[in-house]
Amino acid sequence: MIETIYIESDLLEHPRARSVMKRLPRARVVSCDHYGEVFNPHAQDFRLQKENPSLLIARKRGRMVLPVPPGSGIGAEQDFYFSHLLNCPYDCRYCFLQGSYNSAGLVLFINYEDFMTAVDERIGELGDGERACFFSGYDGDSLALDAVTGFAGEFLSFFEQRPRAWLELRTRSVNTAALLAREPIDNCVVAFSLSPPAVADRLDIGAPPVRSRLKAMAGLARAGWKLGARLDPLLFHDGWERGYKQLIDDLFACVPTSSLHSLSLGPLRFPPKVLEKMRRLHPTDPLLAAPTEEWLGVRVTPRDIHEQMQRLCVECLPASLDKSRVFCWPANEGLARGEQSRLAV
Repeated sequence: MIETIYIESDLLEHPRARSVMKRLPRARVVSCDHYGEVFNPHAQDFRLQKENPSLLIARKRGRMVLPVPPGSGIGAEQDFYFSHLLNCPYDCRYCFLQGSYNSAGLVLFINYEDFMTAVDERIGELGDGERACFFSGYDGDSLALDAVTGFAGEFLSFFEQRPRAWLELRTRSVNTAALLAREPIDNCVVAFSLSPPAVADRLDIGAPPVRSRLKAMAGLARAGWKLGARLDPLLFHDGWERGYKQLIDDLFACVPTSSLHSLSLGPLRFPPKVLEKMRRLHPTDPLLAAPTEEWLGVRVTPRDIHEQMQRLCVECLPASLDKSRVFCWPANEGLARGEQSRLAV
């Protein structure tokens, strides 16, 4: 439960801010001039804050929509991300957000209309016949706080009117009420991050169990939503072969291949400085202490291990799945030139 809300003083009467505060009636409200006063200072105890994070309501300034890192696409000609939320209520041990910010506070940018304007500008720059995918779950879970933020409902209505733009909602949450309450739209992918339960139960701290995520996926598939399966990162652990084979079997027992827009595979990877910071936060964690190597400017699971894991996962996929819907990070040297990464099989 969120006990404290920090809010930029000029947003106190903003209708969206009032709605958020109404949904959290027991929270203490503290005004500030700029959210950075609370979020940015050094010498904060990230681990202590993570146990009971505050919510910071703010206005996003500067660049609203950015290109995604190379090799992260799922089939569009251009790919971008935008972040209405910084940080995540879950505490997945391998999440790069732990090494990205000084604070574990949850920052909600409520000027949704400015994000929409920036998306429209990017759409206007597309070439003839081009499509763009906009990823909303890069700096925080797209749906975990949706009951508070109302994000999904507003942006689904927006993207429904823009068929050349796809929206990806990346999540570990089972908070799908806003989606099930309306008709599905053709240009949205609800993408669930998945790992074998044996490792997810230990590392996806605070997130719903994998079996609950699969159940949520099944419900969305029945309702007609397009789904994504994100086996990214692939996590090396004892029994990984058996674990990933069973996960893939369980996934396709719940989700028909016709409902799966895309499946992605990628190694555990971090910017070097982020990994250093995460190792300081968790000095005894075996996953973070495991050997890595540099690959395309980031620290990754050793390539021979990752390629072995990736190969097994591909071999386990059902024959009925069109392999053009399987994407990897990275698949070829085109990644270095910024091309999309697609698995060729």
